[in-house]
Amino acid sequence: MDLDRLTGPLAEVLAARYGPGVRVRGLARAQGGASRVTCAFDAVTAAGQAHPLILRLATRGAMAGAPLTREAALMRAAGAAGVPSPEVIAADGAEGPLGAEFVVMERVEGESIPRRVLRDPALAGSDGRLAAQCGEILAAVHRIPVDAVPGLEHVDQLETWQEVLDTIGEPHPALEFALRWLARNRPPAGPAAVVHGDFRNGNFIIGPDGIRAVLDWELVHLGDPLEDLGWLCAKAWRFGSELPVGGFGTYERLVEAYEKAGGAPVDRDALRWWEMFGVARWAVICVMQAQRHLTGGERSIELAVLGRRVAENEWDLLQMMP
Repeated sequence: MDLDRLTGPLAEVLAARYGPGVRVRGLARAQGGASRVTCAFDAVTAAGQAHPLILRLATRGAMAGAPLTREAALMRAAGAAGVPSPEVIAADGAEGPLGAEFVVMERVEGESIPRRVLRDPALAGSDGRLAAQCGEILAAVHRIPVDAVPGLEHVDQLETWQEVLDTIGEPHPALEFALRWLARNRPPAGPAAVVHGDFRNGNFIIGPDGIRAVLDWELVHLGDPLEDLGWLCAKAWRFGSELPVGGFGTYERLVEAYEKAGGAPVDRDALRWWEMFGVARWAVICVMQAQRHLTGGERSIELAVLGRRVAENEWDLLQMMP
């Protein structure tokens, strides 16, 4: 993507916030952002004051998610509910000045690479504080009014991911068996709430003071709040750690903090079901990403490597079954 062509239109967008004469400095693609183009830059005012910002742009061929304009609205609603979120500076659709859906937000300093977080005691800690903070933040996410952002859908997550796997058409016996087990042993659904959909280690910006911002709101939908807690506990997001909650804490710290912060009482068996669903969902996503590579939709070593992880998730699912 030619980022140079964006600097002029982007400066015009930013002028509404920072005044005439603002210029874009150092626009460059940042690490991460596999499903969207993510760029870091500074907006420099006519007086020379620099504002560190992030630009996110929609890309073709990536997994479907919420429009970036809706993601921006969700971040604003989340901030109002008490979720640590970057301030949204501007957002517009594909017909806007950048020729693609985009959102510009403040750049929050900190670490987002999970393995770096887990290897740094100053970030991960040893007292489970990050797990407790996750519980508090998820309680705030689930307090967002369900009508705060128009267009959020309530869909059956298990049926959705089963249909995705069926559409791909590849045989994955262990994964198919696990999905059938989940269908037969589904717990009663909790009251519908706003679900982040991708709340996990890797989508946080973390500093010595804890989680400074929650990122990637593109998969938000209405559903069972336990989906978020189960996804956070899925083995993929532990990155080799023995601790089940993001690799940095215990179930007990997460659940205790969640309930104390106003989250609904957590049924531990239902949480285990949603954790297992999270592993199955990640396995299906790995199948999807491998298909993007194999079919030529996007040739990528990263996508090919994800395809190799399908078997790991199938093994984890078999181990989780009673």
